[in-house]
Parts: sequence; C-alpha cells; structure tokens
Amino acid sequence: MAASTSYETFIGLEIHIQLLTETKIFCGCKSKFGDKPNSNVCPVCLGYPGVLPALNEHAVELSYKVCRAMNCDLAKEGMFERKNYFYPDLTKNYQISQFEKPFGRNGYFEYESGGGIKRIRFHEIHLEEDAGKMIHQGGRSFCDYNRAGTCLLEIVTEPEFKEPQEAEDFLQAFRRTVRHLGVCDGNMEEGSLRCDANISINTPGAGLGVKTEVKNLNSSRFVKKALQYERRRQEKVLKSGGKIIQETRLWDEDKSVTESMRTKEEAHDYRYFPEPDLPPFRPDQAFFDMIEKSQIELPLARKQRLTEDYGLTPDQADYIVEEKAAADYFEAVVALGADAKTAAKWIMGNVAKELNRIDLSKADLGTEKCALSAERLTKLLGMLADNKIHGKIAAQTLAAIFNEDKDPEVIVKEQGWDSSADEGDLEKIVQQILDENPRVVEQIRGGDQKPRGFVVGKVMKATQGTANPQSVQSIIGKLIG
Repeated sequence: MAASTSYETFIGLEIHIQLLTETKIFCGCKSKFGDKPNSNVCPVCLGYPGVLPALNEHAVELSYKVCRAMNCDLAKEGMFERKNYFYPDLTKNYQISQFEKPFGRNGYFEYESGGGIKRIRFHEIHLEEDAGKMIHQGGRSFCDYNRAGTCLLEIVTEPEFKEPQEAEDFLQAFRRTVRHLGVCDGNMEEGSLRCDANISINTPGAGLGVKTEVKNLNSSRFVKKALQYERRRQEKVLKSGGKIIQETRLWDEDKSVTESMRTKEEAHDYRYFPEPDLPPFRPDQAFFDMIEKSQIELPLARKQRLTEDYGLTPDQADYIVEEKAAADYFEAVVALGADAKTAAKWIMGNVAKELNRIDLSKADLGTEKCALSAERLTKLLGMLADNKIHGKIAAQTLAAIFNEDKDPEVIVKEQGWDSSADEGDLEKIVQQILDENPRVVEQIRGGDQKPRGFVVGKVMKATQGTANPQSVQSIIGKLIG
C-alpha cells in the first residue's frame, strides 16, 4: 500500500551482479568467493605497470545473454573506458568499465507487484571489473584483492519506481531471473548481487528532484527499509525549508537510518576515456544467433504457464519457479505421468520437509545430491494413486528413499508395506474385529460414525499399518450396511 505523502517519489536502482565465470575479466586468476585473502591475484588484477588485459569472452557472452533477456537493444559494437577515481580497493586508480557504448540499452523487465504486472525500463547494462574488498577490523583497514577484476555486470534502471515496495519486488524477481539464466548465483550476503538505490522526491508534476544514492543494501528487505527511511528524511528536510543535497548515504541496519558518506560524483568527475589496451568488441551474426538460442523461459512467464496448463494455484506456481531446478523437476515428474496438482502439493509439503531434514533445498532437486529423482517421485505417487500404499506409508517411503537411496517399490517390498493385499483377506480382518466388538456395530448402525475410527485403528494395528484406511471404511460400510 502506498504511503501517504504530498510528494512524488522517483526511485532507480543500480544492480551489480558477479558473473559465473571461472576466471576474472582480464586475467586468468580464479573468480572464487571465500578463498584466503589475496591468494587469487596477479600483476594484471593488481594493476602493475606494463601489464595488458585480455578480455574474458565468456563474460561477454553472459553479458549479452542478460541484455537479451532484459529486452535490450544489443550493441553491435561495445567499447571499454577507464573510469578514474582513487580508493584503496582500486590498485590501478582506475576501473575498466563501459560508458559510451555499453552492451545493452533501452531494455525493460516485467515483474509482479501490488497484485499486478509492472514494467521497469533499463537505462543501460554494461560490463566492468569489480574492485577489491575493504575489511575494517580493530581500528585498522585491510584490503582483499581476490575480488578485484572479477566479472561484474551493472544494470541501471530508469527512476520509475514510485514505492519502495515496488523496488523490493523488482529486486526479488530480478534475482530469481538471473539465477534461472545461470549467469549469477544471486547471493547478496556474499556480495555476488549488490544493489544501490537512488531516490528523489518532488512536488507532483515537477519532475525529478535532487537525488541521494543509498549504499550498503545487503538484502531486498534492506532496500525497501532504506528507501522508506530516506523518503521520510527528505520530506522532513523539504517541509522544514531545507534543501536536499546530492550525496551518497550508507544504510545502517542496526540504527535503521541512512548516514551521509560523501557528496555524489557526476560522470565528468570520473574523467572517462577509451581503454587503449582493449579494442572495440564487434560480435558477428553467429554470436547473436548463439545468444538468441541461449534464451530460456523466464520465471514470470513460466509461472503463468504452470497456472494455466497445470491448474496450479499462484502460490504453488510461485514456489516451484523460485528455483529453475525445482521447476524443471516438477515438469519432469508430470511428464512421467504424475498428476500435476498432487506433484505440486508433495513438492511443497513432504518433499520440502525431507530436503530440509538433510540440509538440502529445492534447488537440489534433480541433481546428484538428491536421491529423490523425478522417476522415483513419480513411482511413489503412482503407488499412492493405485492404493498400493496409503498416505502415512508414502511419507515413510519418501524418508526411506532419502536415507537409503533406493527405489520406492524396493523399499515397500522390503518393509512389507504394500496395502494392495487381497480384498478378501482385508475383509476377513474387518469382520473379525466387528465380531469381537458387537457394541461398536450397534453404535454404527444407530448412526454414530465415531466408532468407525476405532475399527480402522484396530485394522491398521492388525496389518502393521499397511491397510488403506479408505478401503477399510468401504468394507465397514459393506459389512454393516
């Protein structure tokens, strides 16, 4: 719900995603989070004099893949520039980035927010090298240059978000999409997806106000909270007769406030000029054809298809498409013959519970980590549908699949859990229990249905839990009338 305000809000996001490449953008050093500080460095990413960069072509391919998925105009010529600024995490004192000719411009992305579909436009998408990471401990500052030179894609939206909630919803949908594309793991805690937010307010119809940039936003929730605070702060300044200054502010989650960091630089402050050691990138038609073939069904479109084609609820479809692996797994199970709605309920319920028990997630479905292959879940649901096992036994069989890495038929046979025993044998057991409990028979015939549960319980005990409760109920009705 929109906040009550007499000002119009303009919000834009600058998102940085670390691309999933084995090596850095201009050298052969490993691009890996969590290694010993300054162990993945070389003269190139440390900016030694006389070294030359060599462009990582896979990073370019992933960049164009994102640009195409975001409906951008794809550059037929991309150029790199030097962005000059001084900071300890940048050993060269300049960053190789893109300015005049980025790989993508004028794109858009559709996402769900406020019960409907919204569209945000992109100003540009460009490739650049990441900086090192500053670490502040005990009153001293250290720098880990393992991150310096990793492949970083920056996505700049137009300032078209009107509410902080829209920005949060967009960021969650965008993160899901780049994970589906396989270009970024989207881990905001580790910094592989980072977001800065720009916000300005003004009187309605007056256009953009003076913006502030907010940094240190380590989750989509922080983005929303920081923007809500910053809008209130700017409103308070303007209502008191003050002026907003263009600056960069840091979000302090502990205090739930933004604090001034520095005045905001303009593009001319960075003194961009062409990178002399890298020629322009001019892809041929074969490259564009490859990018086109690499496109996949995006999460929003897939969610809509799952609700329309399989009859899933929006919540079910949303849960399943959150991870591409889970969506692929679900459709594989259905393709093998399982009922779609039943499969969705099991994936969201019993399967999710078992995955959590063994420290896996739905992102592991269909991988070697997970013993529950699509074939095994299909067989299990088939046995349940054919009344060979009932719900409780199905849940126990599911747990055994994860524990023992065996097919469900094998587990059911070994445990003697098959409830598809001869109907006559089951009827004899029910008849014996009824004969031993004539008062129960009288109560049921008199219209009291509660004693039926007593009979079912006795039968389950006699069959060691393998009898199908529905079949038992049917037999009770047949014998008593």
